[in-house]
Amino acid sequence: MSRSDAVLSRLTALHPKVIDLSLDRVWRILERLGHPERQLPPVIHVAGTNGKGSVVAFLRAMLEASGKSVHVYTSPHLVHFHERIRLGQNGGGTFITDERLSALLEECETINDGEPITFFEITTAAAFLAFSRQPADYLILEVGLGGRLDATNVVDPAVSVITMIDYDHQQFLGESLAEIAGEKAGIMKRDRPCIISPQADESLEAIERAADRAGTPLLISGQDWQSFEQHGRLVYQDMHGLLDLPLPRLAGRFQLDNAGAAIAAVRALGDPEVGEVQIEQGLLLAEWPARLERLNGGPLLALLPTGAELWLDGGHNASAGRVLAASLAEIEERVSRPLILIWGMLNTKDPSGFIASFAGLAKRVITLTIPGEPNALEGAILAEIAAEAGFDSEAALSLEDALSKVWREATRTDTAPRVLICGSLYLAGHVLAAHEGVAEAGS
Repeated sequence: MSRSDAVLSRLTALHPKVIDLSLDRVWRILERLGHPERQLPPVIHVAGTNGKGSVVAFLRAMLEASGKSVHVYTSPHLVHFHERIRLGQNGGGTFITDERLSALLEECETINDGEPITFFEITTAAAFLAFSRQPADYLILEVGLGGRLDATNVVDPAVSVITMIDYDHQQFLGESLAEIAGEKAGIMKRDRPCIISPQADESLEAIERAADRAGTPLLISGQDWQSFEQHGRLVYQDMHGLLDLPLPRLAGRFQLDNAGAAIAAVRALGDPEVGEVQIEQGLLLAEWPARLERLNGGPLLALLPTGAELWLDGGHNASAGRVLAASLAEIEERVSRPLILIWGMLNTKDPSGFIASFAGLAKRVITLTIPGEPNALEGAILAEIAAEAGFDSEAALSLEDALSKVWREATRTDTAPRVLICGSLYLAGHVLAAHEGVAEAGS
């Protein structure tokens, strides 16, 4: 166990609840630390249900293409905690080192002095310390959960972004789209522009009401900006004019909206050094693991028949299932292969809502209990849910067992299938660790 792993393990015991939305504990520790949240570079604050990570990836790539140094804070991590904190350097950035992370965590642990505070709150405070002590041009800050009472919502951003809102975490954010959108809209600040991705009418109305109260100018998809595909290109248009751009590197038609939101945010910053050339480079260079990512080479692909495809996605709610299935349908139109899902989810999610979108698309569903996750749904339960939805399904004992089941069927039918591992970022982290041959200790 590394030094930072040991500190992170201790911090989990400081509060009995994993999630307890409040800003009181955050303000307390930030005051004791000398308010590092007031010493940050210009912040782009990103909230939403789906698409946050992709928008962050596009933003970072566009800004770094102009030579900017960009800090980035995201969650959760896939394999190691260090992935949450990226420290900017000119034209690039690196994950925080174990030595630096450990020192910051210990500093926060000492100054908190054993008082109740959630894991996310104290680690966010450590991230703010890191960002405040290393100069950068920008900080891209992803909301952890919700917005209004999220630990990141102590900043005064230059620009904020709200990606597509859908049902998720209802026990914390509310049962209706309007309630959920109201919580997400809590990141908006007076006179700071907020970019709004395509939304359901109910969500948009709630956001507009919140913006009126907060005094926040909105830049709304379909009204103030739009992005769409035309003749194999991404066309973006707003009050500043039209951009004719290449399609994003990140796969899936839904990335057109995420790319558009990132472009709108970059243009709202008004930085003259981030123009069309840098935006184009960002679209082509953006990377975001486990978002409809094709895994090439590696030990996992070696367990499949020659010619098979292996894809990975961490989407974990019904709306993510819909856009993921639509993207796989587009891929199927270009190159037809039988689609097999390897599926795992947490018991806090809606498995029936997620799997329903794959009806008529997936040939077979092999289910998994996500390794090492106490909140994982049992693979046998997921297999029953898939069977009730009309899928040919069975549970596997492990990821390797699931891939061997695919191999045996593909060999029997003489096919080269398209395999999608999906349903959870926690499962995605386990897969990436296996794919890259790295240890998951402390992840």
